Order: sequence, then C-alpha cells, then structure tokens
Amino acid sequence: MSIENELIRRDIGHTKEGDKDYPRRLKCLSDRPKELYYIGKLPADDIPSIAIIGARNCSGYGRQMAREFAIELATAGIQIISGMARGVDGIAGRAALMAGGSSYAVLGSGVDVCYPRENAELYEELMSKGGVISELAPGYPAMAANFPRRNRIISGLADAVLVIEARERSGTLITVNMALEQGREVYALPGRITDSLSYGCNRLISEGAVPALRPYELTEQIISRFGNKEIKTAKENGQDKDNMRYLNADHDKSFMTVNEREVLGVLDYRPKTASEIFYELSARVDIRIEELLCLLTDMTVKHMIECIDGANYCLRG
Repeated sequence: MSIENELIRRDIGHTKEGDKDYPRRLKCLSDRPKELYYIGKLPADDIPSIAIIGARNCSGYGRQMAREFAIELATAGIQIISGMARGVDGIAGRAALMAGGSSYAVLGSGVDVCYPRENAELYEELMSKGGVISELAPGYPAMAANFPRRNRIISGLADAVLVIEARERSGTLITVNMALEQGREVYALPGRITDSLSYGCNRLISEGAVPALRPYELTEQIISRFGNKEIKTAKENGQDKDNMRYLNADHDKSFMTVNEREVLGVLDYRPKTASEIFYELSARVDIRIEELLCLLTDMTVKHMIECIDGANYCLRG
C-alpha cells in the first residue's frame, strides 16, 4: 500500500508546497514547511485567525483571561491557533471549542501522537471540530528539538499573535520573535509589574506590542484589520462580556445570596486579605467581620472563590 493510500486509510490529510490546499499564510515564509499532515481541517485562508500562546504554568489570572479572550474571539468567528501545550494554549483551544468556534493545534510530534497526554480530550475534540497539524510524519515522537521549529508554524498560520503571560525568559517569546519576523501583529496581556508571569508581556508592550485590554476591543481590531463585514463581535450580537468571569463559575449567579454576589463584586484575580475585602465590602453591605470570615470559608468550600495560603482570597481561575 502506498504512503498516500495509508494516509487516506487513517484519515490523515497531506498537503505540499504548490498544492491547492497548502495554507496561503505560509506561502510567503522563507522557512515554510515543505509539507503538512493534518487530521480534521486546515485553517481557512479567508477567515481571520489569531494565535493564543503563553505560560504553561499560568496563574489564575492567566487561565481566566485565556478563556475570556478565546471565547470572545471564537464567538466572532475568528480562528484560534495554538500549540495544544498545557496551560494557556490548551485552555484557549478548549474555550474556543466550548464557544462553538474553530480551533487548530500545531503539534511538535506526528498528528497521530497526542502530547501532552493530559490534553487527550482536547486532542480528540480538535480532530472533529477543528484540526491538528504537523510538518512531521505520522508516528514521529514529541521531542524537545521539535517545538521551536513548530512555533514558526503557529505564528505563520495566524494573522496576529496574542500573548497571555510570559516570564522574562520564556519559550513563548521565541514564538513572538518568529511572529515579528513574519510581519505578524503582536498583542500582549498587561499585568502587574511585580508578577513574574507578566514580565514578558509588559516588556513586549514597552517595546511596541499592542496591549490587549478587553476581549471585545481586540476582536474588533482583528475583524477591522483582517476580517469581513459578515463577522460580528459577541458585543454586537448582544452578549455582555464585562461579566465573563461568571461564565465559568460552578454556581449560577441567580442562586447566590446578596452577600455572595457582593463578595464576587469586590474580588478579582489578585489575592486579597479578609481585611481588604471587609474594607471594600462594608461600604456596600452591612456585614460584620465574623460574618464575612464565615462567608469566605463557605464560598471557598463551594468552589466559588479560591483561598491562597490560607489567608487570602481571589476569584477562581
């Protein structure tokens, strides 16, 4: 049996330079892959796409922002490109599919090799609702040397790159450098200057990257630059994204008590002490510190909020 027939038998697509279905965005790259294997689909040439990349060991803030941006962008019909790595990549890909959008992962292995194994469920879903792509032949194992070259395809398949958290020395920044060499627009999520996971993003912004301030604003910018008039943002479709943090909550807001809602209203992804929460909350509701401590414990047990180091509280990532 020929190699092509074997690929067909296994539902593995194959395209080479010069083929009609070879991705248009890759054709202009000097180091473009000579061939690509894929399961599912390849990203459409005529639909905007953005790569969402970032830290593997991301913070709760990073996890939530990866979800919110991916959901907003995917809801608008923008294709999401990632590397299916643990952390930001996997979270963004999963959120895009959850929103009913299109998501594609470029692997550092053959397309029939799932890596990391913890993303096996996402891998299966991508094959049916988007695509997994690689320049490596089927069966090729995931090896450290594969990933830097893989990253040029991630940025190459995208019109723009969004960075969600990166340390000062991060593999994510290698992808950013490749994106800049390819002429891609780079967006970065701002963070506090004291957070090591935000150092890379803040540095990128200081060097000219566009700050990603709100999901719907970024979506509008991508559509304006790379889209068409049929694509609408979730905001234009009447969806309120200012309260996106509640979309992934385990408890429906309608079943919360007044005080639980007020606590969520003063929390964010930066841990706060009970004293800080009480100071902000006491201006809005009549509550004693003893009641607040019991409420915070109860909300933590219900997985409505997170308790950090036993004394600080924040929204769940």
